[in-house]
Amino acid sequence: MALPEYEKIAQSARKPASFEPANIAAIDEASAASEVAALYARFRARFGRPDVPGILRCFATHPPLLQHMMDLSESLIFAEGFLTRKHKEMIATLVSSQNLCPYCSDSHGYFLRVHGGSAEMLDAILAEDLTCSSLTDAEQTLLNFVRKVNVNSHDICRKDVVTLMHAGWSELQIAEAVHVAALFSTFNRVANAFGLASQGLLSLYDAPAGGERSSDTTLERATQ
Repeated sequence: MALPEYEKIAQSARKPASFEPANIAAIDEASAASEVAALYARFRARFGRPDVPGILRCFATHPPLLQHMMDLSESLIFAEGFLTRKHKEMIATLVSSQNLCPYCSDSHGYFLRVHGGSAEMLDAILAEDLTCSSLTDAEQTLLNFVRKVNVNSHDICRKDVVTLMHAGWSELQIAEAVHVAALFSTFNRVANAFGLASQGLLSLYDAPAGGERSSDTTLERATQ
């Protein structure tokens, strides 16, 4: 069964923009070797999206890495865990915005909206305004910790964890937040180094269902 974000994409009159990476060639579906083609087919069957996103085509330059990243994404990112999907997408969007990754900021900003994040919340996270009233006190504390994990992980200490626990987060939730933030730091660097442009998914959020197929041009790089 397709995930809700991909169901919404499938139902939209407008479709994600698709560009070849600007810097390093990725593996397109037409020329994929059998091992990669099978992984692409697995992605389509599992997630219900007919096209393969650019980030997966970047990882496909090393097929075992593609398989591991798909497994990680399926079990950690695109699944409920100790953290909800909404909280994971908040983390993904914040880290991607911090790392100036237009591809991931757009994609996971869109996923955040699909999983219940308000437009005000998304704008605040993209701007790194973590005092916004759309974020609960506990969420503000978690995102401030995530920001530190992404930028100053060498300064993390037990006191940071205790602060989060006092805000209501369990150690398993905190550990999962670290894993999600660290994984997205990797995704961001791969997307940026390969030269992946935004898919324009956020522009599809309020697009009507059905109608003619079209695609958007690249969104502006998130710089807040």
